[in-house]
Amino acid sequence: MATITTPRLHLTPFEPSDWAFFRTLREDPDIMRYMAAIASEKETRRVFAARLTAAHVFVIRLHGDDTPLGDIGLQISAENPEEADIGYTVVPAAQGKGIASEALHAVCDYAFTRTGVKAINAYVLADNGGSVRVLEKAGFVRTQMLEKAYEINGVRYDDWVYRLECSAV
Repeated sequence: MATITTPRLHLTPFEPSDWAFFRTLREDPDIMRYMAAIASEKETRRVFAARLTAAHVFVIRLHGDDTPLGDIGLQISAENPEEADIGYTVVPAAQGKGIASEALHAVCDYAFTRTGVKAINAYVLADNGGSVRVLEKAGFVRTQMLEKAYEINGVRYDDWVYRLECSAV
């Protein structure tokens, strides 16, 4: 499995020792308010097990520091291997420091140069202004607005679709 290095970051595949971090991430209401309802521990363990075997999912850390700051993942389409979806999460203490932007740029570059992907899609709730800024700063362009298309805890939200094509990097 790949490891990605940037000037500040080290992106590594998930290891079993990352369980406590992943669980804390998935139980944090400030993080999950933009992703999904907080799941049961059993469901969170199922998602974590999938992360352990995923080819393009990474834990974000600073060089020389084992503390996980977030995760980022690329899911290449089985139907169209030139397309992928990307998602990322950064712990609140690390937000606003360019961590998500640096990790996003690195994973997009990795996707375009090492996997054959030609376009990357990202889905973000319209209410998630921080993530919208990260995507737009990275060159992603909003291609669609899905009105009230995503539900979290019984509330429906607008979901925005962003896209980055290989030529944009």
